[in-house]
Amino acid sequence: MVSADDVAGRRLRTQRLTGEPFAAAVDAVRFLVAVQSQDYPGAKWGLGLRTRGVRDADLDALYDAGTILRTHVMRPTWHFVLPDDIRWLLDLTSARVKAKVAPYDRRLEIDGPLLTRSRAAIEAALRDGAHLTRTELAGALERAGIHARGQRLNHIVVYAELDGAIVSGRRRGRQLTYALLDERAPNARRLSSEEALGELTLRYFTGHGPAQPQDFAWWSGLTVADARRGLALAGSALVREDVGGRPHWSAPAAPRPARARRPLVHLLPNYDEFLIAYRDRSASLDPSLELDDAPFPFGSILAHVVVVDGRVWGGWKRRPNGAGAIVELGLVGPMDDAATAALERASADFERFLGAPVTMTRGVSR
Repeated sequence: MVSADDVAGRRLRTQRLTGEPFAAAVDAVRFLVAVQSQDYPGAKWGLGLRTRGVRDADLDALYDAGTILRTHVMRPTWHFVLPDDIRWLLDLTSARVKAKVAPYDRRLEIDGPLLTRSRAAIEAALRDGAHLTRTELAGALERAGIHARGQRLNHIVVYAELDGAIVSGRRRGRQLTYALLDERAPNARRLSSEEALGELTLRYFTGHGPAQPQDFAWWSGLTVADARRGLALAGSALVREDVGGRPHWSAPAAPRPARARRPLVHLLPNYDEFLIAYRDRSASLDPSLELDDAPFPFGSILAHVVVVDGRVWGGWKRRPNGAGAIVELGLVGPMDDAATAALERASADFERFLGAPVTMTRGVSR
């Protein structure tokens, strides 16, 4: 019988948080398929944790070049994806994302004809390689006679992303921009719905296993029925095993935890795939800490999280400090000397990634 400890350790290694890291950040995104990224700096650090030697500035350069794209896909939030994957992912998942945001349409006075006009105005503004900020897109919409401010603008832009019209552009200073998807990913693959479901299922369980069908459904925004159909399409390319009497799937050659220096501490960013990719996160929660019965430091176990040997052990905040950063810790249990030393190594890794000094401060453990 596979234990929860086994699952946590295997997920760490499958996602390359332990063991051999990816050689390049593009490999990490390809393996994970889509990486939640509404917190752009945090999502970059998530890739940094899994990639040998990559720096924060390196990821900005990949993003600006369009080597890694960012758009709304799967759940109604941003994800990093590769140009080769973006079209078939949108084709497979955008209808369900639209259904989730549609309840706001009436209040925001958004309908089909308005979205058609909006998309035409946005595409005209971005033609010939233009990369525009959200504020500049709002101006283009206003000039076309379409009121676009606040949440209404947000939804118009999201629909344009889901329709495959626009995607992330080059950064302009600290501002993010949009560009035409046809210009950023002209050779993106298209797959039939069955091919897309089979590929997404196979790659999810390969990159995140062991996991359950309901985990895949949560992560992808599809249904549990879709997950079961995808598993049938994957066939013998995935293997089933029971964890606490519940079926989990993973790749047959999924890496197994090897002897490693323990304890292992990770400073995970907001919405990191190690936690956000699963509906059932019990494998990463220590039942002795009773996290559901007391306030979690800094709000949520999906926010910046301190993980010890694959188990949530607290939260952290990143605050600017001149050219560097302060990491403020809030732990839910005590740490011995070995764990403290591992935490300091994790902070040093973050400092190397940022290329700037990091100061760590510890709050009171509860």
